[in-house]
Amino acid sequence: MHAVLPFVPFFPMVAFAVLALAGGRMAPRIIAITGVAPTALSALLTLITTGAFLGAPPDGRVLSVSFWTWVHIGGFAPKIAFYLDPLSLVMMLVVTFVGSLILLYSVEFMKGQEGYRRFFAYMNLFIGSMLILVLSSDLLFLLVGWEGVGLSSYLLIGFWYGDPANGAAARKAFIVTRVGDTALLVGLLLIFTQLGSLDIQNTMGSAQAEWARGSGMATAAALLILSGAIGKSAQLPLQTWLPDAMAGPTPVSALIHAATMVTAGVYLVARTHVVFDLAPAAQMVTAIIGAATLLYAGLSALAQTDIKRVLAYSTISQIGYMFLALGVGAWSAAIFHLMAHAFFKALLFLAAGLVIKAMGEEHDIRRMGGLRKDLPIVFWTFLIGAASLAAFPLVTAGFFSKDLVVDLTLSSQRGNLFLWVVAVVGALVTSLYAFRVVFLVFFGDPQSTLPRSTSPQERRGRGFGKASVVPLLVLATLAVAGGWMQLPRQWGGPSAFTDFLQPVLPAPATRVGGFAESAAPQVIVAVISVAAIYLSYLLFARRPAVVAGVAEHPLFQRLSNLALSGWGFDRLYGAVFVTPFLWLTRGGRGDVIDAGVSTIAWLARLLQRLLRRSQSGRLRYYVAAASFGVIAFIAVGILR
Repeated sequence: MHAVLPFVPFFPMVAFAVLALAGGRMAPRIIAITGVAPTALSALLTLITTGAFLGAPPDGRVLSVSFWTWVHIGGFAPKIAFYLDPLSLVMMLVVTFVGSLILLYSVEFMKGQEGYRRFFAYMNLFIGSMLILVLSSDLLFLLVGWEGVGLSSYLLIGFWYGDPANGAAARKAFIVTRVGDTALLVGLLLIFTQLGSLDIQNTMGSAQAEWARGSGMATAAALLILSGAIGKSAQLPLQTWLPDAMAGPTPVSALIHAATMVTAGVYLVARTHVVFDLAPAAQMVTAIIGAATLLYAGLSALAQTDIKRVLAYSTISQIGYMFLALGVGAWSAAIFHLMAHAFFKALLFLAAGLVIKAMGEEHDIRRMGGLRKDLPIVFWTFLIGAASLAAFPLVTAGFFSKDLVVDLTLSSQRGNLFLWVVAVVGALVTSLYAFRVVFLVFFGDPQSTLPRSTSPQERRGRGFGKASVVPLLVLATLAVAGGWMQLPRQWGGPSAFTDFLQPVLPAPATRVGGFAESAAPQVIVAVISVAAIYLSYLLFARRPAVVAGVAEHPLFQRLSNLALSGWGFDRLYGAVFVTPFLWLTRGGRGDVIDAGVSTIAWLARLLQRLLRRSQSGRLRYYVAAASFGVIAFIAVGILR
């Protein structure tokens, strides 16, 4: 394992370097192989590492590989080192396997697009940065992966930079996440000054030893870490960048939402859970933010008409469930839902990409309909993903992971009835918007026909090659089977996932007896999820005229428009932050600082004009100047 582990992030980074430096000399087939094979090899190495880890666990179920000390100044000596334990192993599995499936899908999906090589270079940088993030043993080295993920997201969201809107979306993502990143950096400085180290394990041990439970330092450190996580994971109030991130290609959306960027915040909080255990106030803030976000995003998803934006708000909502779990101390439940979410959300995005492609780049779900007959493979895989998202009982991974989260919001000693009710309402809303998309896109009468350029084979869903279809089938299988490793505690079945993470992420203390310990909460959630699916069927498949009639009411239109815009957060931030900043920059034009900079620019232009005059193109002047120069050097030598 020592020999294999460093190569897991190394291969994607090598692929990035090769593709970035190759210029225009690579054939598309070579680009595809170079773009996919290294990450697939990393997935294979991860599988080998997992087998070795399970078959012959290292001492303490921890493996540390140190390369060198990065900086050594006084007591500050961060290391370039990897740390493998059950938590980082799960994250590594998710990133490499889901990432390699998305890259395989991209081979065909992005074929013929301008910047084919550049796309695969950025995607490998994204995956490599995420692997560095989850394997780092030092918080400063983790920050390198953290910022690498942020840079990659900027490059990929603005991949089609010819459209100014795409560039604006990329800048928005970069700037909004920088707000959280700045708070995280301050948190790391606080941790180092107070605890004397940034090594994650040493820091967590020192925090337990030196900070009292509920102390100001522990609370401040936890809140600063939480702020960084909120930015990366698009939680309230830093959620506005994620819906606009749909400007990037569909595989980018799948990678951001399923396996990389938005999961980084969940991982960070889980990795530093010791600090949050010492800060109950910060932990409750985490739970409240998660609860508020899952409702906010779910209601926003109900109003969206762009199929990718529905899935974007869905991601914000499901990450809200993970933050809710983290807030009640259900660390393993949050990671379990993270894994299941990676399977079904990647599946939904990739299937949606094929729908968009078949419809001639149409994104509006109101202009679709009846596609289950035209695109049968896409329909069945999308249906499986939507069922898992809606936590359809007994047969989907989303049911088992979400059930664990919702259960612990009530049964955990840090949970309460209010958080449980919010989680249940969120489950209802999730089923509504998930199957709204299913019924509007795949059922009913076609609202517009497939483009004439689409072949009959593509109309039957057979025009998509294996590179597009195989990832859907694999992810659909995982979206069903991926949850059976962790059965509900009321069933008395295996709890392999939480047991595997137990040495790293302790189980939350739970209440004994009463409503929380009975099977009633689980039955209620299951019934509500199924009832919401049936309600969605009635509203959007059987009686769409009823919805159309209600939609014409002025009050409903105002609410719908407000939800469509993300409840006005962009407008609020524009008024509070952007407009005053622009006003200050305009008012500052021509001040002393600008005058100094302008003077430097004026002098540079003056020197350029003078030097340009010396280039007359007349050879005799050049020879004369060279001669005078030689004579001057000789004279200086003689005079000395």
